[in-house]
Amino acid sequence: MTWNKLALIGAMNEEIELLVAHMSNVRETVKAGITFREGTYFGKEVVVCRTGVGKVNAAVTTQILIDKFGVEAVIFTGVAGALDPELNIGDLVVSSECMQHDMDVTPLGFARGIIPYEAKSIFEADSKLVELAVASGEKLFAGKVKKGRVLSGDQFIASREVVASLNTELGGVCVEMEGASVAQVCSMNAIPYVVLRSMSDKADGSAHVNFGEFTVQASENSYKMVEDIVKQL
Repeated sequence: MTWNKLALIGAMNEEIELLVAHMSNVRETVKAGITFREGTYFGKEVVVCRTGVGKVNAAVTTQILIDKFGVEAVIFTGVAGALDPELNIGDLVVSSECMQHDMDVTPLGFARGIIPYEAKSIFEADSKLVELAVASGEKLFAGKVKKGRVLSGDQFIASREVVASLNTELGGVCVEMEGASVAQVCSMNAIPYVVLRSMSDKADGSAHVNFGEFTVQASENSYKMVEDIVKQL
């Protein structure tokens, strides 16, 4: 499968600044307060932008990318908190699927994470993009890549108890604040996506201590994967 125009996005400046630095023929458009940079990245036509933190920002950005810029696939890159105890800081997760952990309508009889009255609540990543991402990760960071379910919610998770429940009850390998909303919008528009996350903290309750210190390192690791994937495409 070949995609003519890719969206390469992240939630924070640290997560996209390396992408922007390696773009050429850049032209900027501002819409809904978001700066979209169109240009060329290793020979591929791309749109790069910072979504902002949280599910609403990410969803709005993704729909604009599809409607206004005509992107044909979305790669979301950035940092996350580990849920799987085997993951270490700097390790990488490739989304097999995404789910919202803060969607909770259990008092009405719905399982945690299920969106009421919708056909889907778990959104599968594109198999080709996942395959490319895993291959890139293993080439660049052998033994430090895990494929699995990415959980998203408008919460910064720092509690050991919450980390444990998200891992055991919802099967998440990492947790962040945007991926599942990007995944849902892509699913609704039949656009392929993948989420790439580098761990900025371990699943040990120390997220609030480690986040700032390791965000730059983690962002660099996930950037290296994006670069390799795009070169393969």
